Amino acid sequence: MRAAVLREPLDLVVEERPAPLPGPGEVLVRVTAVGVCGSDTHYFDHGRIGDFVVEAPLVLGHEAAGVIEAVGPGVADRHVGQRVSIEPGVPDRTCPECLAGRYNLCHRMEFFATPPVDGAFAEFVTVHAAFAHPVPDEVSDDAAALLEPLSVAVWACEKARVRPGDRVLVTGAGPIGLLALQTARAFGATDVTVLDVNPGRLEVARSYGATRTVVDDREPAPTVLLECSGSAAAVMSGLRALDRAGRAVLIGMGAEEVSVPVAHLQVREVVLTGVFRYANTWPTAIQLASSGRVDLDGLVTAHYGLQDTRLALTAARDVPGSIKVIVRPHQ
Repeated sequence: MRAAVLREPLDLVVEERPAPLPGPGEVLVRVTAVGVCGSDTHYFDHGRIGDFVVEAPLVLGHEAAGVIEAVGPGVADRHVGQRVSIEPGVPDRTCPECLAGRYNLCHRMEFFATPPVDGAFAEFVTVHAAFAHPVPDEVSDDAAALLEPLSVAVWACEKARVRPGDRVLVTGAGPIGLLALQTARAFGATDVTVLDVNPGRLEVARSYGATRTVVDDREPAPTVLLECSGSAAAVMSGLRALDRAGRAVLIGMGAEEVSVPVAHLQVREVVLTGVFRYANTWPTAIQLASSGRVDLDGLVTAHYGLQDTRLALTAARDVPGSIKVIVRPHQ
């Protein structure tokens, strides 16, 4: 099979590799679509994200979907020809965090495209069958791949306890911010303000149901902050904007440390948390996508074949108007 392999920063080649074989409990998936994430681009540019360092050739890509080509021993609930969305992180399923249902915090997690685990910019991948989620016909291949970033938005809205009547502030209108906007509306938020410095992204946010794209001091304060930009200034201003008993979720990754208005949080009893990936979100994400309550296909602005993975990795900064690009490994 062919795979796009990062050998070192800015050095990515498409090479031939042996196709993997499914082991016990695994399925072999013919990859049909892979979304490009900012983390992929960061690995391409710098060869590391925090403590995760690319020390050996690595296949990037973790937002993936495909069709089951073969099943390994012991797999009874998946079958050849089934379309699936791949949940890219497989935990050990035995540690205290896993047993408590917080498997996203498993310290032995094997996650696609996180060194040293190869990702999905390849024609075939294997994954544990439980993490190959069947998708209905209403969900396209592109949308099936983008159930992964949608899961981030679902997990954030669950952590924020978004509910009917909430007033939500979303800071950052990149792909995750636009998905957070749609998910918050699907969860019942009646008012969603989206802030960004990019006028084009704000126009897209309005098309997806943003109530406003400027802060209006005449309006009631938001009850929920979904911070998707990673900007220290956005964290500070968003926290200060929250109403009493507000809930803030930090989603975007930026500076490792930021200042927060501690006295403001204490006096207003604001709850502040981060999110790390997701757990048990695919059923909700599939329902949101298949019902049309969240539009994933509309976020896709370009497709690339595997040979052009390098261009796909830089499209977000090089192509005006780019929101989400998809690599199709068999093209």
